[in-house]
Amino acid sequence: MAKRGGFPGGMAMPGNMNNLMKQAQKMQKQMEETTKELEEKEYTASAGGGAVEVTISGKKEVVKVKLSPEVVDPDDIEMLEDLIVAATNEAWRQMEETTNASMSKITGGLGGGFPF
Repeated sequence: MAKRGGFPGGMAMPGNMNNLMKQAQKMQKQMEETTKELEEKEYTASAGGGAVEVTISGKKEVVKVKLSPEVVDPDDIEMLEDLIVAATNEAWRQMEETTNASMSKITGGLGGGFPF
């Protein structure tokens, strides 16, 4: 009578699956811990030679905007808006770069997925 399941030749499944599951659980725990740490960080960037400074959190929220008095010109609101956008985008870029680097250390560059 032929055996069903297992590997060819009637071999039992090796312990690789258990090992793989343990590694996946360890990776998941590391990712959760790293995510929590990253969410607690803040990223600050400036524009206009420091005239505008924006701070965002790892939770992707703007937490502070600092403006130098000389950049507040009622006749040139558009420049102020552009500086705020530039500083916010730079802070966002810093946060994304840090997040991606931290997660790549855990996943070994898997791109957030598993190779199966």
